[in-house]
Formats: sequence, structure tokens, C-alpha cells
Amino acid sequence: MQRLIEVFIKFREGKYPERIPLFHELATKQEPGTLFVTCSDSRVVPEFITQSEPGDMFVIRNAGNIIPSFGPHHGGVSATVEYAVAVLGVADIVVCGHSDCGAMTAIANDADLSALPAVSSWLHHADAAKAINDAHSHSCKSGKVAGMVRENVIAQIANLRTHPSVALALSDGRVRLHGWVYDIGEGSIQVYDASSGRFVDLVEYPKANVTSLATAA
Repeated sequence: MQRLIEVFIKFREGKYPERIPLFHELATKQEPGTLFVTCSDSRVVPEFITQSEPGDMFVIRNAGNIIPSFGPHHGGVSATVEYAVAVLGVADIVVCGHSDCGAMTAIANDADLSALPAVSSWLHHADAAKAINDAHSHSCKSGKVAGMVRENVIAQIANLRTHPSVALALSDGRVRLHGWVYDIGEGSIQVYDASSGRFVDLVEYPKANVTSLATAA
């Protein structure tokens, strides 16, 4: 905690004065272009990975970068998605999984989560991804986890489409969807390409799925 306080003091005395016009502009409005949904994992920092400025991204973080399907029991994720799309008018939504994800590891390995009832219940939102991943053959445990991470990104994008605000924005061509997997050790991102049904390197395919994933049925 002391380190956090010391870093804030440095920010207040150093970085903040350098960016006063930006912070004054952001004090009364925000116009983020992207809704970024990722895991709560401390190793995944979306603003750092994308080198984003304050105000650039509206961010949702939770265990397993999960987006529950739209339903009668609305939660914080659904409310945040709706606000980002219907009020802020974000043009892009990124669902970003990552390597060595604890949540996906637990699902892939059928971990006993009886002592964590809230976590266990929450991860059922990835049941569709688990069913698909379990149906595939994997050469090793790490491969099964990596497959689970990828399938979960695809499944959460499918869940995202069930939200009325997103469905309407997609129909009007106002939003694009993107599925990413961030490799912590390599510093790389794999992006889901709907046209080929596979994940490809974002550096090599920077425009993969931007159109097809947004308009696919």
C-alpha cells in the first residue's frame, strides 16, 4: 500500500501537471472508442498493453473475461455493456482472454471449486466453451487450457450478441466485435478470424475479423 501512495504522489507532482489540459477535458465528459472486456488477472493491464490514454477505453474486468447472456437478472456486466454501447456509443468491443488464466485452468481441469461457491457459479457462464473444448482432443494439459481460453473468448462474444443494445448496434453497423488472446510471456496477441475460424497473429493480420465477426450470424 505504501508503494501505491508513493506512486500517486509522483503522479500528482509530476505526470499530472504535464497533462493538465487532458485531465481538465476529461473532468466533465468521456468519449471512449472501445469497450475492452478482459480478466481481473493482475498481469493483464489493458491500458498498458494497448498504450491507451485516459478516456480511450471503457473497461470491464472480471474472473475469466466473462459476459453473461442477457436475461431477466441483470448484473453489473450487462449494465456496463449497455451503457457503453447505448450511451457512450463505443465503436469497438474487444473480448480479451489471456494465457495461464486461472479461471480457464480450473474449468479445463475440472477443479474442485466447492470451497468457492461464488466462483463456481460465475464460471458456469463458460459452460458452452467447456463443452466445445472437451469435445476436442488435446495433446497435453497446457494445450487443453489454451484451447479453453480460446473457446471462452468465442463463447463470450456469442453471449455479447444476446444483449439488445449490442444486437441493435450490430444491425445498424455501429459496432465491431473482436476476440483477442494475450500471451503474457510473449507479449503477443492472437485475434479470432471468423472467416477462417481460427486465431491468427494480430501483428500479421491487423484487420482480421473486423468486418466478418461483426456481421456474422
